[in-house]
Amino acid sequence: MQLASSTPQNNSVRTLVIGAGSWGTALAVAAAQSGSVLLWSRHQEQVDHINQLHRNPSYLQDIDLPKALRATADKEEAIAFLQGLSDDSIASGTQSLIIFGLPVKAMRQGLQEWLALFVAAGLEHIPYVWTCKGFEEETSLLPHEIIADIAPDSIQPNGVLSGPTFAREVAQGLPAAITVASHQTIVGERVIQALHSKQTRVYYSQDVVGVEVGGAMKNVIALACGISDGLLLGNNARAALITRGLNEIKRLGIAMGGESETFFGLTGLGDLVLTATGDLSRNRQVGLALAKGQRLEEILATGLTAEGVRCARAALARATELAVEMPITDVVCDILFNDIDSLESVAKLLAREVKAEN
Repeated sequence: MQLASSTPQNNSVRTLVIGAGSWGTALAVAAAQSGSVLLWSRHQEQVDHINQLHRNPSYLQDIDLPKALRATADKEEAIAFLQGLSDDSIASGTQSLIIFGLPVKAMRQGLQEWLALFVAAGLEHIPYVWTCKGFEEETSLLPHEIIADIAPDSIQPNGVLSGPTFAREVAQGLPAAITVASHQTIVGERVIQALHSKQTRVYYSQDVVGVEVGGAMKNVIALACGISDGLLLGNNARAALITRGLNEIKRLGIAMGGESETFFGLTGLGDLVLTATGDLSRNRQVGLALAKGQRLEEILATGLTAEGVRCARAALARATELAVEMPITDVVCDILFNDIDSLESVAKLLAREVKAEN
């Protein structure tokens, strides 16, 4: 993984963030430190609250947002913002960036709609990145594969933005390192201009597949770690799950075309450790709840959502196609979808035949 820039950039960037969830809001806060930002949400009440009270009523509710951060529910206003028509204080020709803060389940429809608008407005040259992590449930495709499926002829430079980060800490201005992966260097350069600061360090990678697999699968392993911790199996068990989980992630990633070294970097080991051990991790929290005997439907009904739940079965299907062994993911799927007892599933893992570590 290569450092894209070691110093903050002074060039102002006009950033449109699509999706006012926790991660979209946090990135909008980060981008507002050095440029002009517009945060799009489909909910007008949420938009009004952000613009008037400078807080997001739905996500990160207790964090004050920069007064310079504006929100809109109007797609035409978002297009005009990128064209430079809605903010005369920024000189003509200011560079722009689009950040899609949409979950995987909304990515296909969302990007189809927005990319059509960008092309119609002559904005197809603007770099865009996505932040979602996971495999699409219905197709087992990664986000970049979804884009290739819906916009194969798109000439827009694009890439993926990944952790290891918790949205809350980014919004609070705490130190963080993020990775942008793309095959076009302009994407990395634009993300650096928009987000790199004293608090946020941006790294650049060309391994889109590896970064996406790491970001998707760490959620599944975090579910396993939450289950283990909820069963009070101890630190040794958690360390084993993280280590063997990383090996599992790497096997799948390499089989899909990712680079081995990516899985020992920020978006592999770094993101896995954060999500598997951090109390802010929703995937870990779901695992803890499952270990206490709560049913998945009950957990999700409380509003606690985790991308690992949607990702696990799709990832296992992709691994099966590629003949890649995924024993931890297999056990997580048993617990999530086959109503297998957590302790029984752990016993299944331990009963696997003895083999060399590598």
